[in-house]
Amino acid sequence: MTKIYIAGHRGMVGGAILRRLEARRAAGEDLTLLTRTHAELDLTSQPAVRDFMQAENPDVVILAAAKVGGIHANNTYPADFIYENLMIECNVIHQAFAAGVKKLLQLGSSCIYPKAVPQPMKEDALLTGTLEPTNEPYAIAKIAGIKLCESYNRQHGVDYRSVMPTNLYGPGDNFHPENSHVLPALIRRFHEAAQNGTEEVVIWGTGTPKREFLHVDDMAEASLFVLDLPRDIYEANTEPMLSHINVGSGTDVSILELAQLVAKITGYSGKISTDPTKPDGTMRKLMDVSRLSRMGWTASISLEAGIAETYAWFKQAEGLRM
Repeated sequence: MTKIYIAGHRGMVGGAILRRLEARRAAGEDLTLLTRTHAELDLTSQPAVRDFMQAENPDVVILAAAKVGGIHANNTYPADFIYENLMIECNVIHQAFAAGVKKLLQLGSSCIYPKAVPQPMKEDALLTGTLEPTNEPYAIAKIAGIKLCESYNRQHGVDYRSVMPTNLYGPGDNFHPENSHVLPALIRRFHEAAQNGTEEVVIWGTGTPKREFLHVDDMAEASLFVLDLPRDIYEANTEPMLSHINVGSGTDVSILELAQLVAKITGYSGKISTDPTKPDGTMRKLMDVSRLSRMGWTASISLEAGIAETYAWFKQAEGLRM
């Protein structure tokens, strides 16, 4: 029997990982799955995390919990983002070690890489330049999580791994009209435009910046793939102080192309315009996923199929008319 604690099981990624593990258990794997809500366990509290780890004594920990938000939230609450994420990582990783956990997987973010970095972004671009100012506190916390795992591996011989996803989307995403990310925001906008018969939808910027997207179910599969890799294979494809692994689709799409695809899926047939007076942001953010590909995993859910599934989930979750 393997006892696995999934921290952050109510989040989009943690929930997808939990679903995969529940499917494995239903298929006959001898798994005990541990979860706690924030009300049941405050991961920023060192005594609470210590007591939980000592009492439950998991064999494996998956750290998918984090304080996350868009540009506005990162700009408005930088202290909250760096403090809470550092505390979560320090408490979960150290108390897992103190409880004898030998295997841990930590989930990070592509924002760990410098603002001006060659595309696609390779793992060895870490710490080679200045971070994007708007989310620097969050990024520094995520970099610290990587280095915590690597340092415990070096000093104590444990097997703590890190995966860095690109932009994720899928069931469980945040579709709030003001603070959601670009893909769920477009799904809501084009859905409402289609329902209301809006003649024109205007998207910010020129529409030329390119972004990479990965369905959360692919991310869950990749996470468990990396977690399950034999240690010799994992270590043969990484370095002791450069051990994180990029996870992405390996392809990107322009914002205008993305808007056109979302319009097609939501049934919007009006005009799509761009507003070049609004900022474009970084022109390209694409992950180099060759390290993970060499180890045997590639994404399988196409962007169109993934958006269609996400749109169906959005309509059901929001109770909106078909």
